[in-house]
Amino acid sequence: MKLKRSPLHEEHVALGAKLTEFGGWEMPLSYPQGTIAEHVGCRSDAVMFDVSHLGTVRVEGPEAFELLQSSFTNDLNKISAGRAQYTHLLDDKDASVLDDIIVWWVDDERFDVMPNASNTSSVREAIGGTDVTGDRAIIAIQGPRARERVAQIIGSVADVPHFGVKGFDFQGAECVVAGTGYTGEDGIECAIPSAVAPDFWRLVLSSGVIAAGLGARDTLRLEAALPLHSHELGPGITSLQAGLGWVVSWDKGDFHGRAPLLQEREQGVRRRLRAICSQSRRPPHVGDPIIVADQVVGNVTSGNFSPHLGRGIAFGFVPPELQIGDVVTIETRGNRTAAQIVKPPFHRLDPLTL
Repeated sequence: MKLKRSPLHEEHVALGAKLTEFGGWEMPLSYPQGTIAEHVGCRSDAVMFDVSHLGTVRVEGPEAFELLQSSFTNDLNKISAGRAQYTHLLDDKDASVLDDIIVWWVDDERFDVMPNASNTSSVREAIGGTDVTGDRAIIAIQGPRARERVAQIIGSVADVPHFGVKGFDFQGAECVVAGTGYTGEDGIECAIPSAVAPDFWRLVLSSGVIAAGLGARDTLRLEAALPLHSHELGPGITSLQAGLGWVVSWDKGDFHGRAPLLQEREQGVRRRLRAICSQSRRPPHVGDPIIVADQVVGNVTSGNFSPHLGRGIAFGFVPPELQIGDVVTIETRGNRTAAQIVKPPFHRLDPLTL
């Protein structure tokens, strides 16, 4: 299968990026400075990711609001035009999270629904709309100095509020910016028409923002304790098991998957996603057993080395009775390491107190 390419592909090649397959796309994994440097750059200054592999399904017209309101778990009445919202699309049979989604409410009758890369087609089939993924690039500028650096070049972009959405003009092209991201840091995400996206990318680089790849994006999102679909969300995993019950608005009326999710809420979840910090620098791997009293009680869903904590961190589903502070063991390639269930996010923990 031929991989899709971002409108910024040639920019990545010029910067010496290491490219990899992700969700059917050929995307930058890292640049010559390496994943750790890109990760630290985001925590301390500002970096820029090409996330054009994420989908955009545009839903427009007078029926758009009610269509999305009856499809997703969250309540659009909590926000209004010019705002963004995190939400879930559930399976009607077992309430599995088919996808976790950011909705950009661009104007009164236009919603840009942002699915995960591999789920774009299934989300469009569920809600209708038009797949406009191929018409634009999505550039995420993240870090404590992200807005400051962007303000030097395009001030009107930098002042979008957190989870705000607004349009702006770049070289005569209509663009959209949202105060969203996937790193645990402040920042913005810009939808730029393909024809002018390379120029926008180069302009942001000129402000001192460095390019970062999907490797750093994954370590950043894990430190920030943000779920990844197909790992912490997906088939057999519900919003409640993932600890994301806050994204479900029970009193708004019916939505896809409400009935089986309500049944689970009444019966109680059989497992619960927990954040786990290892006592070793060794990064846990997906599938590693989580052990209590010599019994396997769960498995790692995501694991990596945390540059902030200087040790391995992980997500994993465990019995709901296991609580923050409880000690577990993670077995990685035959080696057992003591670990502890901690209160997320990891990047807000003090490494000296663990």
